[in-house]
Parts: sequence; C-alpha cells; structure tokens
Amino acid sequence: MQLKQIHQIRGSIFLVTGLHIGAGKDNIEIGGMDNPIIKNPYSTAPYIPGSSLKGKMRSQLELVYFSDESSVKYGNPCDNPETSVCKVFGMPISKSNEEARAKVGATRIVVRDAVLSKKWLEKFVTGELTMEEKNENTIDRVKGVATNPRPMERVPAGVSFDFSFSLKEMGDDDLAENLNLIWKGMRLIELDGLGGSISRGSGQVEFQDVLLNGKPTDFREIPLWE
Repeated sequence: MQLKQIHQIRGSIFLVTGLHIGAGKDNIEIGGMDNPIIKNPYSTAPYIPGSSLKGKMRSQLELVYFSDESSVKYGNPCDNPETSVCKVFGMPISKSNEEARAKVGATRIVVRDAVLSKKWLEKFVTGELTMEEKNENTIDRVKGVATNPRPMERVPAGVSFDFSFSLKEMGDDDLAENLNLIWKGMRLIELDGLGGSISRGSGQVEFQDVLLNGKPTDFREIPLWE
C-alpha cells in the first residue's frame, strides 16, 4: 500500500481545569504524594503522553460511533478492519487477526507527547509554574464529615501544552473521512476530558489554534451527532 502524503495537525491544549495524568508509584513516603502526575524524568516538567490522547480519542469514538461492534460491547477495542477507527488508530494486536491487520495496513495516525508550550516551559524553569495539590475526601453519610483525605497532584488550570499529530494518507484512503474522525475525537475529548478524576472536576481541556498542514482549521464545524 503506497504512502501518498503525511499530513500535520498541530495546536495547543488549554487546561480549563487542573489536569491529573497519573504516573503511578510503587511506594509512598510518609507525608508524600500518593497520586503524582507524570513528568519528564530529566526536566521534571509535566507532559501529556501521546498514548493518553490517542487512547481517549479512540475509546470515545468507539463508544459513540462503533458501540454496535461485538468487541466494543464487551469492553474491548473495536477490531473490525472495515471500520474507519481501525484504519486510523490501528488494529488491536493478536495472533488471530494477523490477516485483518495486514489488510488494514499501517496505523494512519501518530500522536506525539504534548509538551508545555514555550511560555509555560519558561515559567516552569524559573519556578513561576508549580504543580497544585488537590485534596479529595470521602464523605461520611451519617456524620456528614470528610474522611480519608487523599492528596492529588495536578497541572493547574490556565496552562497550555503543544500537541502534534501526523496522519498518513495511504493508497485509496478517504482523507476527508479520516480527518473528520480525528476532529470528532478531539471534540469528544473537549466534552468529556483528559486524565483522571474527570467526574470530580479535573481534566476539562480545549484544543486551540489548530493547524492542518500549517493552515488554520475549524475542526468544530464537523457535526458530532447526525
């Protein structure tokens, strides 16, 4: 299958509310943070993993547009090679679907880690940008008091990250259809959120200054519900 072109999608992710994408931690020190965010191990700057962006787009798209697929009904990724979501985001890997994966070919979208925008990276380096600690609690239904406080680290609201996607156009791909799938995925993230504790206020984001091959595009023109 011939590669015809690679299209570039760039822009920024603006945090409307604090963002928590957890790093995981095997051991918790006394008085330490039990829910730290993921950070660059060298610069300690926070970032948004490409896997988090890609996974959230795909899962939301499958819930809305491909929920009738048998695999999705059981909580698994869609594995129908005829669907646009498998063509764009790739087929789940298993020994039983090697033929189907060969038919679909290369995953069309590449989602890179989103890093702090230049302004915010400078603020982080100079110490002007610090992470916030948000405490969450369980409410005792009888006594009406907060119990079991849990500190959670977040990137504060107002910060921006630069994101970058690459979209491969292969053979007889329907480019407009593939782009529309990505635009819908981005809008669904805006309506839902990124990271953890979304239902408790974290993770509301906006995609801003979106460029397709260097030209401004209004991805919100694509209708979500048809």
